[in-house]
Amino acid sequence: MNELNIKSEYLINNEAELRSLCGETTESIWAKATTVITEPMQKFISLSPFCCLSSQNKEMKTDLSPRGDPAGFVKVFNESTLLMPDRPGNRRYDTMRNIVETPQVSILFIIPGVPITLRVNGRAQISHDPELIEQFEVKGKLPKLVVIIHVEEAYGHCAKAILRSKLWDPASQLEPSSAPSLGDLMAHHRKISTEDVSAINSSIKQDLIDSMY
Repeated sequence: MNELNIKSEYLINNEAELRSLCGETTESIWAKATTVITEPMQKFISLSPFCCLSSQNKEMKTDLSPRGDPAGFVKVFNESTLLMPDRPGNRRYDTMRNIVETPQVSILFIIPGVPITLRVNGRAQISHDPELIEQFEVKGKLPKLVVIIHVEEAYGHCAKAILRSKLWDPASQLEPSSAPSLGDLMAHHRKISTEDVSAINSSIKQDLIDSMY
């Protein structure tokens, strides 16, 4: 494995060095953040079928979890509180274990075809209150848990990253078969045979049918 030659003289070690190199933040950028979910933000969340939820444990190890459901699956309970269902996953419970240890979370809301995103930071709790859970029925199935997010900061993020990546440009999209499969990602480091990788991929496809909700 190649080793990266990290030159200490080029490392940024404090905010002053960062700003000296990259410039100051304008007042309008700081002012775009708010401590509540405003009406336009509520509409954005209601149109979003996908978000990423970031968390960390007490040892500062981080996790980023994709979350998706029909648009509006994250519910705005009030301007300071969001509710998010926890659907069946891989049973590692990374996010849930992190929240139990450290409540700080961040969420990035995405709407397909829309270049801007919405960022929300806050504190999370995990509940199995039936009154909360019953709000998230899909196809006759209920989640076992609901994540309660107490909003501390929210703001819109500009379109540059999505425009640079051409994320919503059909011409830039790949055929799924040209990328590594989930079985490949799970198995290569375990030295699993090609036949077994094929079996893993088949099992994953069946799980998507049996355990989506």
